[in-house]
Amino acid sequence: MASLRMLMTVRQFSSSLARSQMVNAPIQVFGIEGRYATALYSAASKEKKLEVVEKDFKKLQTLLKENTNLAEFIVDPTLKQQEKASTVSEVLKMAKVDKLTTNTFAALADNHRLKNLNGVMNAFNLLMSAHRGEVIANITTAKPLDAKSSKELESALQAFLKKNESLQINTKVDPSLVGGMVIEIGDKYIDMSMVSKIKTYTNLIKEAV
Repeated sequence: MASLRMLMTVRQFSSSLARSQMVNAPIQVFGIEGRYATALYSAASKEKKLEVVEKDFKKLQTLLKENTNLAEFIVDPTLKQQEKASTVSEVLKMAKVDKLTTNTFAALADNHRLKNLNGVMNAFNLLMSAHRGEVIANITTAKPLDAKSSKELESALQAFLKKNESLQINTKVDPSLVGGMVIEIGDKYIDMSMVSKIKTYTNLIKEAV
């Protein structure tokens, strides 16, 4: 039904009427992906389907991760948009996702934005984490942390939380950091990596010469 097509379709984002009808998101997410994700959050919130859409996205992100050919097909700029839209439509039918999810993908296809698909899903996931009061901390270290260090770090990060917020930590290893770590939590970015320190000292030396 046309009236259900992604809050009168995502293409009406720019209208003041659409903005006035939207449910406020718990946080701001920026860029094209943020606009689509925020509109979807509003539509899903009104229909009480936030968790339904979130479940759909998790299913589809897993599918795209496992099926690299499909993922590459969707973002391939040399393929016709109609061909991509048709394939995506069939995938959604097989996945049996909700109409809001289908309408979001259709809006992306109509506006030649399928290349932003994964970014939209990631942005929506951020909104849902904020909706539940979760604060996501992305920790990148030069080598894996042991149990003691992980516990101490988690304890220290609790200081960033407000009342009724919970911490969700994602970790990854990047040997190029040489040592130390990089922390991204909320809107804060803390670089305590050895490579960053080396660059700083190198620049200071160059300035002194």
